[in-house]
Formats: sequence, C-alpha cells, structure tokens
Amino acid sequence: MKIAVVTLDGFNEIDSFVASYMLGRVPREGWQTLITSPTPTVTSMNGVTVHAQMSLDDLPTADAVIVGSGGRTREYASDPAFLATLQLDPTRQLIGSQCSGALLLAKLGLLNDVPVCTDLITKPWVIEAGADVVDRPFAASGNVATAGGCLASQYLAAWIITRLADADAARTALRYVAPVGEKDEYVERAMRHVLE
Repeated sequence: MKIAVVTLDGFNEIDSFVASYMLGRVPREGWQTLITSPTPTVTSMNGVTVHAQMSLDDLPTADAVIVGSGGRTREYASDPAFLATLQLDPTRQLIGSQCSGALLLAKLGLLNDVPVCTDLITKPWVIEAGADVVDRPFAASGNVATAGGCLASQYLAAWIITRLADADAARTALRYVAPVGEKDEYVERAMRHVLE
C-alpha cells in the first residue's frame, strides 16, 4: 500500500508529521507512507525544510492520499494549474484532508454533499467553496474523509489504517502514540470517531 501525505510550502508540521508517523507504524509488507510535494523540498510555516519522497505526478499510483494544511493553502487553492496536478480518484483511492486541505478538496469538487471538517480559520473559505462544514473533528463518507484541528490528524491516520489494514492495526498505532495513563480511553475515543 502506498500512502501519499501531500505536503506543500508553508505546511503545518503537525498535520504532515503526525499522520505520516502513525501511518508508518503499520508493519505490513509493501506498506509505504511518503511525503509528497510539488518540488524536491518544501518548507513549513515554522521554517522546517523537508525533502519530498514522492512527486505530485505520482499521486495516481497512491492507494490513499492525505492533503495536509498550511499557511499558503488559499494561494494553492486559487491556482488552477496547481489544482490540475492533484489527480485524485475517490473511486479507487482513499482521500483525506486535514484542516485547510479541505479547501483544496472542495475546489476539486470532492466534497460535494458530504459533511466536511476543517479548522476554524479555513471554515469560511471552505463554506464559500460550497462545502457543508460541520462542527466535528472527523467525518468520513465513502472513500473521502476530512479532519478539523491539528490534532485530529490522528483520526485520518487511524481511518486509513482501518480501511487499508484493519481496526486492530489502527488501535495498535493509536496506542503507541497515546499518552501514558490514558491509552485505553484515547484509543477508544479515536476509534469511535473513525468507525461512526
């Protein structure tokens, strides 16, 4: 399984790194989690530079795609040439967005008639793009899911693990990152969101 974490200039580190880390905890042969960017390197909103492991040109080869958020998402969302590089197919891929990544999915027409989660800053722009924003941390409909709030990236990761591996693998990944003394409660709360 190949999972692309779309990471653009101005990205939010929590969104890309938490999901990538959790998805990387699945010990399955052929399971890959790849930071995917339009350029060989991208720099976060806080100055952290990372190297792309996969190009946006390779998105059609991914089994799942998470579109992360960042400080420049509105700029990317207003660029038709950039949007054309996001070749996503919900009939054969799991597609998720984190916070302002929902704006990109909305502009691509992937969030029509589904409940959409996003962060509070991006919410008005996602509504303006025609999406039905709900006040929840996570929502999934078919092969499309959205998460709102930086720490909701755990739900996207657990959803993808559940769908591509199984719920036990998702629980194991969640348990690994859960705070000590809160592991059972943390895992069950996360899985309630994922399995709704």
